[in-house]
Amino acid sequence: MIAMILAAGRGERLRPLTDDKPKALVEVQGRSLLERKLEGIRNAGIEDVVINLGRFGEQIVSRVGSGSLYGLNVEYSDEGDDILDTGGGIHKALHLLGNEAFLVLNADILTDMPLSDIALSDDADGHLVLVPTPDYRDVGDFDLDGDRIRNGDTPALLYSGVSMYRPEFFDGCAPGRFSVVPMMRAAADAGRLQGSLYNGQWADIGTPERLASINRL
Repeated sequence: MIAMILAAGRGERLRPLTDDKPKALVEVQGRSLLERKLEGIRNAGIEDVVINLGRFGEQIVSRVGSGSLYGLNVEYSDEGDDILDTGGGIHKALHLLGNEAFLVLNADILTDMPLSDIALSDDADGHLVLVPTPDYRDVGDFDLDGDRIRNGDTPALLYSGVSMYRPEFFDGCAPGRFSVVPMMRAAADAGRLQGSLYNGQWADIGTPERLASINRL
């Protein structure tokens, strides 16, 4: 299996911390978010990683290189200044992600989630890991009905930023900038989106205030 880390975003909500570096290299308790992701991937027994790059992407390449220091093989999908959003970024990198199901992780989350536990059944095209909705959100993103993701008017659970997809999930997509969220919702309506709930450590390091709160722990 191959894992992809979405690290191309500008991290606007984390400014001024991201004025001179990518959000993936923002540090939590002395270690960057990206290095924590790489460690979690290695611990899951995954050896091959794709990282997409945007502004200040050269800093990520300088820090991670080939991935050998982390026991990994790392390749890069460089989007330059034309950031492609989540769906477009994954679609651009498909040629690096192989023919089997692959993992996708947002760079700006902190979690001890065991990635090796995520699986994809034969009758699903994707799997989203959900978490309890934090207090700073009025409503979640999705509901969970057994092992299926459902759309709802007042969803109770939040998408964690960790998912798994078959390459076929992106069939019919055209190159360019687009979000993966409408595709998630369509797959959920079709009953083709699997899900699971994680109740362990998880935080979205989306703002300086949230980062400061985590660093105080």
